[in-house]
Amino acid sequence: MDRTTLTELLDVRVLDRLETIDDLPAGDLARSTALRREGFSAEVTAALLTQAQLRNEAVGKFGPYAAEMLFTRDGLAQATRLPVAAHHARRLLAGRDPGAGETVRIADLGCGIGADAFAFAGLGASVEAVDADEVTAAIAAFNLRHLPDAHVENALAEDVDTSGFDTLWFDPARRRIGRGNARGSTSRITDPDEFSPSLTWVIEQAQQAPAAGVKLGPALDHDLIPASVEAQWVSHSGDVVEVCLYFGTARQRPGRSALVMGERTLLVHEDDVPETDEDRLGELGSYLLEPDGAIVRAGLVTALTGPLQARRLHPSIAYLTSDVAPTGPAAAGVSAYEILDVLPAKVPSLRKELVARGIGSVVIKKRGADIVPDQVRRQLKLPKGDKATLVFTRLGDRHIVLLTRPVEVES
Repeated sequence: MDRTTLTELLDVRVLDRLETIDDLPAGDLARSTALRREGFSAEVTAALLTQAQLRNEAVGKFGPYAAEMLFTRDGLAQATRLPVAAHHARRLLAGRDPGAGETVRIADLGCGIGADAFAFAGLGASVEAVDADEVTAAIAAFNLRHLPDAHVENALAEDVDTSGFDTLWFDPARRRIGRGNARGSTSRITDPDEFSPSLTWVIEQAQQAPAAGVKLGPALDHDLIPASVEAQWVSHSGDVVEVCLYFGTARQRPGRSALVMGERTLLVHEDDVPETDEDRLGELGSYLLEPDGAIVRAGLVTALTGPLQARRLHPSIAYLTSDVAPTGPAAAGVSAYEILDVLPAKVPSLRKELVARGIGSVVIKKRGADIVPDQVRRQLKLPKGDKATLVFTRLGDRHIVLLTRPVEVES
């Protein structure tokens, strides 16, 4: 979205029409025709339809608040989910009580469309948010309009005087917006020194602050994490969404941790990893356990072996196996599959075994196997039949295919 389009979108008449756009006939073509008949330009019509679509997509992140917000497609993709933003806010406000009259000032440096600032201000903090992109900053200001203690500026994070703040929050831009023929497209930035602002600068500022948090992509190289920092990988409803670095009073427990958020919650820390887990390595049990992605990214898979009476299939593969179904709090950190059989890995033999069992539809999972699931599924050419889950992996030095079925875990 450019500045001109946003200016037109913020017109009162246009915003009012956005609020009532569901009164129009369903379908983009019918709605576009109706909006043009009402006198809206082609550009404004396109913007209205885009915002209506983005609001619908944003419900999963923002719930009912999405109906009163504006978005860019990239801004929505990068925005923090509201439950996760609330977790950030609780971390940054740890030990402080804004409700008791203690004003906590937070600088949100790289606020995007305002998701984290929304949570900070919603829990009582005074927030100064900035974003380097003019349109994004304006959208953030619109989204935060009902929160009097949240203010937004269009500025570079590096230009902000942070000396008067109690807490700093950083979300450096990790995507590059396309230009020319690629205008509107984005590409991921892999070099941390090319983040905006750079990760080196961000960490320097965070280390000097009384409290700070840094939101980054979950693929962050562990070697980039400073000593004594808490690095917490987070998954929400099964999706790995981030790793956050916490400094100062926002840090609770130095080291790597993984937080699983959803219907059940689990926190795993590197201190939970056993000194050795070589016993029975590679011995297949009755169940296959697939750890949550945040636990895998944090390198904490073996922290689950003790609580779940489990062991690894292979030293470098993030699958566990167990003789008993997973139960207890740690079960929130895995998906479980009952192992029905071990099948041959070659496609012709595998197909023969599946057909003999009346299986005609398969979900294919893999770790440590050089296959393309969709290609294998096409090669199998199974007739109609029951559904099963195949797991291509390794047991010690041996490539295997496990025939499994998902089972409910009890926490």
